[in-house]
Amino acid sequence: MENGRPGISAILFDLDNTLIATRKADKQTCCQLPQILWEKWSVPIDLATNASKAFLRAFRKCPENLSMSLDAWRRLLWAQALGDQYNKYAGEVYRIWLQLRYDNLALSSDVQNLLIKLRQHYFVGLITNGTSRAQWEKIQLLHLESFFDVVLVSGDLLWEKPHRQIFNLACEYLGVQPQQCIMVGDKLETDILGGLKANLGGTVWVPLNSIDIGDDDPRPDYVIKNVTELPTLLPKNPKVPRFRGREEIRNVHRISAPDFEDSNSNSSDGS
Repeated sequence: MENGRPGISAILFDLDNTLIATRKADKQTCCQLPQILWEKWSVPIDLATNASKAFLRAFRKCPENLSMSLDAWRRLLWAQALGDQYNKYAGEVYRIWLQLRYDNLALSSDVQNLLIKLRQHYFVGLITNGTSRAQWEKIQLLHLESFFDVVLVSGDLLWEKPHRQIFNLACEYLGVQPQQCIMVGDKLETDILGGLKANLGGTVWVPLNSIDIGDDDPRPDYVIKNVTELPTLLPKNPKVPRFRGREEIRNVHRISAPDFEDSNSNSSDGS
C-alpha cells in the first residue's frame, strides 16, 4: 500500500455490509412488501407492515434452521409473521421476498467495476462468516464467483473470522504471504481483529454506522466511508502478482461450494 506499505499482492474482502448492503437491502425489501400484500391479497397495510417487521426480526435472529431447507425455514417464518388469517399466503410471500431481496442485494456497478479493476493487478479474495447454505446462496444468486480468485465461507471450515487460520488459508490458496495481503471489512471484531491476528499487511475498516472506535477495540490501519474508496489507499502503478496461474486460482474456491441442502453452521456476517 502507499505511504510505506509496498508489496501488497492480494486483497481480501468481507461480503455482508462491505460489498453488499445486506442490512439495508433486507430492510428495504420488507418496506416494499406491505403494499404488495395489500394489492395482491388485501392484507391491511398496518397488519402487513407489522408482519414484515416481525419476519425481519425473526430472520435476523435465526436466518437458518439446519433441520430443514432454507426455503422451508423461511416459509415457516413468514407463516408465523402473517398469523392465522393470512399464513396460507406464506409460500407466495416468501417467493416475492426472495426476488426482491436479491434485486436489492445486487452488486452496484461501482463495486463491480472496483473488483474488476482490482483483479487486473491483485489477487482478490472473499472471506465471509455464516452458514454454508445461506452464504453460498448469496454468492451464487448474485453471481459473485467470477469476481474472486478464492471464496471462503466459514460454514465450510473449522474456523470463522477473527480466527487467524481462515485468513492464513486464503493466503495459502492465493500463494501469498500474510504481509502481502490486506483485509477490508465492516466489523472491527471479526474483519479487523482477524486481520491483525493473522499479521496481514494491512486492515481497512468500512464502518456500517458510527466510525467511533472504543479504547478496547481493534485498531484498523485505515478507515474509509465506502469500499469504492479503496483505490485511494493503493499504489497507483501496482505490479501484477506472479505467484500462481490465475486459471488455477480461479478454480480453487469452487471446491467448497455445496448443495444448498448440505451445510454446517456458524454465525453470520449479515446482521
